[in-house]
Amino acid sequence: MTRKTYLVSLCALVLAGFAGASAAQSATDIETMKKKLADVMRQQQTEKTNLENFDDLDFNVYSKQKWDLLGKSHAKDIVVHYPDGSTTKGLDPHIAALKPLFVFAPDHKILDHPIRIASGNWTAVMGTMIGTFTQPMAIGEGKVVAPTGKAFKLSMVTMGRWEGATMAEEWLFWDNAAFMKQIGVGQ
Repeated sequence: MTRKTYLVSLCALVLAGFAGASAAQSATDIETMKKKLADVMRQQQTEKTNLENFDDLDFNVYSKQKWDLLGKSHAKDIVVHYPDGSTTKGLDPHIAALKPLFVFAPDHKILDHPIRIASGNWTAVMGTMIGTFTQPMAIGEGKVVAPTGKAFKLSMVTMGRWEGATMAEEWLFWDNAAFMKQIGVGQ
């Protein structure tokens, strides 16, 4: 059931309750229904706000590397889980983990969010991540992979658990094997 269908059904229930109210119907029952409706509407607004924050995060803050604005969507002590299985704790370590993605692919960005889901304090967004491998890629221990000039286009998913206005925990998913193959490094 979609959120819109749920809200319409809840409103219909409230109206039916009013229409069929009899002397036995108490004012308390009506107030209870009003409070439940207000709670649903408040929750929907929170979910909408979190998704709007997510769009700004990917299209503006991340894609344009506005790292000083990442705190709008991420808690200072955020825990982030990456596709390779690693985890960071804290905003600064998360930014440090993201910056290298823009070194080897300066045009790296998120194109769209064709799927956006929110439920309570959870959000899940699917996006399209693109870029071109035009600069050397550091792989550790002073080693680099020479750029191939090849573009990549991957589906990615970000799940977030929100506490108030910011994410307390985030999970990032994309296919690293497909990524390496597309940039000409993997088999």
